[in-house]
Parts: sequence; C-alpha cells; structure tokens
Amino acid sequence: MATLNVSSVNSSAFPRCNLTDDFNNILLPVTYSVVLVFGLLLNLTVMYTIVFRIKHWSPNTIYMINLTVCDTFYILTLPFLIYYHASKKNWPFGEVFCKLIRFLFYTNLYGSILFLTCISVHRYIVVCHPVRSMGLVNACRARYVSVLVWVVVLIFQAPVLYFTQIKKERCSDTTADHLFVHFLPYSSFISVSFFLIPFLLVIVCNSLMVRKLIQPSRVGGAISQNSKRKSVKMIVIVMLVFIVCFVPFHLTRSLHYVFRYLTVSCNHLVGSRIVYKVSRHLASINSCIDPILYFLAGQGFRRSLPKKMKQDQNAEEDKHLSSSQID
Repeated sequence: MATLNVSSVNSSAFPRCNLTDDFNNILLPVTYSVVLVFGLLLNLTVMYTIVFRIKHWSPNTIYMINLTVCDTFYILTLPFLIYYHASKKNWPFGEVFCKLIRFLFYTNLYGSILFLTCISVHRYIVVCHPVRSMGLVNACRARYVSVLVWVVVLIFQAPVLYFTQIKKERCSDTTADHLFVHFLPYSSFISVSFFLIPFLLVIVCNSLMVRKLIQPSRVGGAISQNSKRKSVKMIVIVMLVFIVCFVPFHLTRSLHYVFRYLTVSCNHLVGSRIVYKVSRHLASINSCIDPILYFLAGQGFRRSLPKKMKQDQNAEEDKHLSSSQID
C-alpha cells in the first residue's frame, strides 16, 4: 500500500508541480554566513574558556563542551553549503562529501537536542532534589552519558549516509524518490525518538524547576534571588532554542513529507515545501543560541551562591549544589 502512494507522487504530483525554491539561493547563503561568523566566534570562545580556563569540569560543563563540539562540527560545513546555494544548487564536491555534509547537519541537530535535554534533566535533579542529586549526578556519570549520546546519535543518523544522494548535480537534503518509501518511516522514528520525546521531557523538567524556583525561599535557603533569576533565564533560553529552532523544523518537515507521501494538490505540496525550507534557517541558528547558555552560567553566576550558602546547615549539600546546579 505504501508503494502505491509513493508511485502516485512520483508519477503525478512532482511532474505537475514546480518544486524549485530559488528564494533559498539568496536567503540560505545569508543565514549560513551569519551563523558561520557569529556561531563560530561564540562556540570557539566557549570551547577555549572551558578547555583552558576551567580546571574542574562539572556535569553541566561536560554537557556544554559536547554541545559546543556538536555545533562547531556543523558550522565548519557551512562554507560548502553557502557556495552550493549561492551557485544555484550546483554541488561540485562529490557524493561522498554531500553525504557527510547532510550527516553532520542531522548529527548536530539531534546531538544538540539530546545534550540540551541532558542539561535540563541535570538541573532539574539538582534544583528539585538537591540532597538526592549528590548520589545521582557527578562528572564521571556525565562523561558516560555524553559518550552514550554520541554513540546513539552517530548510529541512528548513519542511515542518512545511505539515503543522501546527488541528483542532477544537486545535493539532496532528503532522499531520492525511489527511496522515499523507506526514508519516511525512518524519518518518523527519528523525529519521535530524538525530538518529540526529549522535547516533552524538557518541558516537564523545566516546568517543575520553575515551580520550585518561584516558591518562597525558606530561612537559610541555598539559592539566592539572583541565582533564581539566572536559572529562570537559562530555562527560557533552552525553551527558546526548542520553540524557535527545533519545533518549526520538525512540524513543517513532517507536514511536507506527509504531503509528499500522499496524493495532494500541487499548491499544498509547494506550500509545504516552502515553509519547510524556511524552517531550515531557524534550525541552523541554534548553533548561535546554544553558547548563550554557557555565558548565562558564567563566573558571576557561580559567585552569587556562596554567600547565601554559608547560612545553610548542611555544608556538604551546599557545596554540591554550588558545583552541580550552576557550573
């Protein structure tokens, strides 16, 4: 039954529809150029600070350096994509490099989502369960989790290397028509497992953290008002990355893929393709927003805790909270 729908798309929908997106040949080079300049500068700054200025890495620092590496790998592919779109989709770099470019895009996309989820879960545990977190979160476990994230992302994004193909000197960002029947279930699985489930987890963790942070502080509480404000700011940034960068991309891509799979009108097919292509601009800017998380949790934020923590009855708990929640 699946092949029937795909054949209808291949034989009827595409020949009758003009699926060109020439506007992207202007907009994408501009977007990618901005991300290349600012994203590279911000991520290299964060990477330098973490590697050369911080001696002891907390769990949050470990997740941040992995997020930064993830973004940097993707940013380094942008000069080739800028040339590709500026030359009106002429890809002279060969099919192998085309596969690598697309593979790195999705590795960055889902690596970023999972590491942002790790940061949210880690902060939830420390903020909402400070005593229990002393036995649950530490740098060693964060390293194991980071390795697991990389292994899972690389394994499940590997099929992109198979589905990506060059057609008429174009480096496709989806797959060829004859492979689409196999690509659709794979893409659907990835969207649910690597976006929808982590997104719901981030919403739950951040909502519970906000509820905890807005509660009146007890006498001698460990978290100062300044720290609370900055924690809320970090929550807002994480949610902003998801809502602005990841949600539109996955919604519009899913819609376009469904329209491509089914027999739909040309207007619907073209319209869904346009909004999907526009959402790629938003998905790319996450590499510029991610470093802001680190700057919000900088030294000034960490210094805002100790004075208030000295009033706490349990010095060991305070010490753990200071290092785990903020770093």
